[in-house]
Amino acid sequence: MKFRDCAAAVMGSPKSECQLSRCHTHHLLPASHGEGVPSLLSGFATCPGLFYATPAADGILSRIRIPGGIISSQQCRAIADIADQHGGGYVDVTNRANLQVREIRTGINSEVLQHLQDIGLGSRNSVVDHIRNIMTSPTAGIDPQELIDTRPFVQDWDNYIAAHPALSGLSAKFSVCFDGGGIIRVCDRLNDILFAAVLVDGNVYFRLYLSVGAKGQPPSDTGILLTPEKCLPVLAALTEVYLAHSNTTNNHRLRLLELLNTLGCENYLQEVQQRLPFSLLCSNLTPQPPSLVEKGEEFSNLLQGEGKYQHIGIHPQRQQGLFYIGAVLPLGRLESKQMRGLADLAAKYGSGTLRLTPWQNLLLTDISQQWVGDVQSEIAFLGLDTSATNIKSALIACSGNKGCASSATDTKSHALALAEYLETHVTLDCPVNIHFTGCEKSCAQHSKSDITLLGVSIEDGNGTVEGYHVYVGDSEHKFGREIYQYVTFAELPALIKRMLDVYQIQRLHLDESFREFSNRCAIAQLQL
Repeated sequence: MKFRDCAAAVMGSPKSECQLSRCHTHHLLPASHGEGVPSLLSGFATCPGLFYATPAADGILSRIRIPGGIISSQQCRAIADIADQHGGGYVDVTNRANLQVREIRTGINSEVLQHLQDIGLGSRNSVVDHIRNIMTSPTAGIDPQELIDTRPFVQDWDNYIAAHPALSGLSAKFSVCFDGGGIIRVCDRLNDILFAAVLVDGNVYFRLYLSVGAKGQPPSDTGILLTPEKCLPVLAALTEVYLAHSNTTNNHRLRLLELLNTLGCENYLQEVQQRLPFSLLCSNLTPQPPSLVEKGEEFSNLLQGEGKYQHIGIHPQRQQGLFYIGAVLPLGRLESKQMRGLADLAAKYGSGTLRLTPWQNLLLTDISQQWVGDVQSEIAFLGLDTSATNIKSALIACSGNKGCASSATDTKSHALALAEYLETHVTLDCPVNIHFTGCEKSCAQHSKSDITLLGVSIEDGNGTVEGYHVYVGDSEHKFGREIYQYVTFAELPALIKRMLDVYQIQRLHLDESFREFSNRCAIAQLQL
């Protein structure tokens, strides 16, 4: 459904300015920035989309959904133009492999939005464009060890959403993930519904997980195994029952987690069963993907997210003679000139597509072996790195107080300053995930990190300074075990360096990750 047609088709009457406003697209139409902005921003959506803008401390924020994270060179160039003409001259990759254009101060008119829609950016039905991006592994279809290519599932589900405008009544945070069972997994990412591919007696099934229980936990195993052809009918039924229970009489949209915790998972699945022509049978089998059978790991360990930065660097694809290169994007940010440069590389050496990752990095794919060295050099010329041991490969930060009023600290500037310090004081041989969050919401990373730095305000004799509480590893606490409180940013780099030094000296073996090390150590040992 085109931008110009969406209001008439969905609302069932001739187009009008009022109907366009109900599609929320009017928020991106030309407007002056200044004293009149607060009244303009007061009607914005709380969850951003291409047609659903959101106010931020640094201007207007627009999010572009990229289903599965796959984007073409043409689309890259169009977004770079938007960032230059209307935003801050850069884009941010999010933890759902979306793109954000920030610092929008000059309006984006309907013709521009129509062009973006025409080249496949944003849903063809704008009323459902705000629903969270569909997630899958960034190596879907090219992973040498994947059990099934999940790209068709992503495309089919995106088409279903676009064809059912009633889904706009769901929470904008409704999230679905397909995991193909390869080397690069997304099982640990927070989603309402997860389909995880597994192998049983030589056949591929999807195991169904649902978001239930405590907020912030990975989805729980329902015990249901589905053949691939049953996944989309089941997903449609799951969504229909969710929609039937959603509260559409006010601004609050019931989260699926809230529904499942209230209704009960068993009752919910019983209602889903009533809408299906086949039985949802639980299985007593404990399937394992082949890549993990060799290591003797349990299937449940997939949800711990180990090895999630293995996509950085040069890797062979399942297609003979082709490779992909994972590039580090510092804090997920791409300057518009870098975006155009990568688009040109993808068109010249690859298949004309790039892949965004949920870890806020990027892949160039389908590169012939003879061109791998040239592409790597070109990436370096753009100012980007392809080494997984680069401290920025696993460095995450929210927008901070320059972009968000909820943040206590300037997280992005602090993260880059910490990285600059560590690059000259520590040599890592494996990634360490360091997460800066300016408040308890933890918008940039919902899963636990190796080291979490929670922004706080610290009172001293000269007023207020910015600082952090420091957490590591796993515990019942949202961010892990608390190691330090009220550390000023001036003190932080040397403290983190000391923690990393202790880890590299005292770990049991080279393969012991920082999380494994911190989980087995006493707090006093980590504070050395």
